[in-house]
Amino acid sequence: MFSEELQKISWHETTRAIYAKTAREVEDALSRAHAQLSVDDFMALISPAAEPYLEQMAQLGKQYTQMRFGKTISMYVPMYLSNSCTNSCVYCGFQHKNQVKRIILTDDEILAELKAIKRLAPFQNLLLVTGENPREAGVDYIERALRLAQPMFNNLSVEVMPLAAEQYRRLTEAGLYGVVCFQETYNRERYTTYHPAGMKSKFEWRVNGFDRMGQAGVHKIGMGVLIGLEEWRTDITMMAYHLRYLQRHYWQTRYSVNFPRMRPSENDSFQPNVLMSDREYVQTMLAMRLFDHDVDISVSTRENAEFRNNIIPLGVTSMSAGSKTDPGGYASYPQALEQFSVSDDRLPAEVEQAIRSAGYEVVWKDWDTALQQ
Repeated sequence: MFSEELQKISWHETTRAIYAKTAREVEDALSRAHAQLSVDDFMALISPAAEPYLEQMAQLGKQYTQMRFGKTISMYVPMYLSNSCTNSCVYCGFQHKNQVKRIILTDDEILAELKAIKRLAPFQNLLLVTGENPREAGVDYIERALRLAQPMFNNLSVEVMPLAAEQYRRLTEAGLYGVVCFQETYNRERYTTYHPAGMKSKFEWRVNGFDRMGQAGVHKIGMGVLIGLEEWRTDITMMAYHLRYLQRHYWQTRYSVNFPRMRPSENDSFQPNVLMSDREYVQTMLAMRLFDHDVDISVSTRENAEFRNNIIPLGVTSMSAGSKTDPGGYASYPQALEQFSVSDDRLPAEVEQAIRSAGYEVVWKDWDTALQQ
């Protein structure tokens, strides 16, 4: 299990090593970018020493992305089934202490949402999202939602509570293609500061969930850390270690990564501890592309329209559009609690036009359920 591997990696020594990287080490990593880089190379590319090499990284990142993916951007859409949650994550709008209306969509409401999304755009890649409430919106509920969605969408993924391997297998039989799970932070010492109660407070259960996905034969695994909790360069380096571990053990699985940034807000009780600038985001994305030419890099509507337009040629391979982060948001039910505020509120057609204007092709469908038979 990866938790055992992680115990061998010092957070503080990794941070020190990243900030000690030199220009020579960055140049050495860039010279090897045609092959598979080591995590040590990745640390050089994500370090402050690599900032003057951003243009060279961009040219290489563009080259390797086009070699592997062509000039394409895949489109996906999230659909929130529930905002009911038993966790106490200090940064999340869904945390159970928030005194707001909780919604778990019924079968009829799920169908209404699915139909509303189909009217919105020709999406085939659907991400079903729930808060973590295993009693009221557990595996039975998620399986039912997958079966309702399967006739309308060819690629179904979920972002839900970590499950047991046999539960992931059960969901793949119901049409599941991919699972997205954010570790949030790999800093074990500080993890419970942000996740003080609920199942999400169990660090090992969450971080080893990716092993259980691989053991269950999940076709695609999505990873991410929440930028704003801890030193982001160290957190993303830990994710690079994790990615390499998973690729060694579950080599038939595809992988994607995401770097969601927490935004400062006047209304939220929790403010980010660290910030990542747009330039640093681009450096991170390019470093990940040079580290792994095959990994899918996803950018959600957390990022604003101008920024998303500008990074289209720089390594991103999938984007969401038209996102609603509250249950029932597409079918215009009474507004429920949102998990986070959307920064890019353009219609899918507007995002599509921006992608095409950049010289890229929009891919609405890149998987068919028939391939899972």
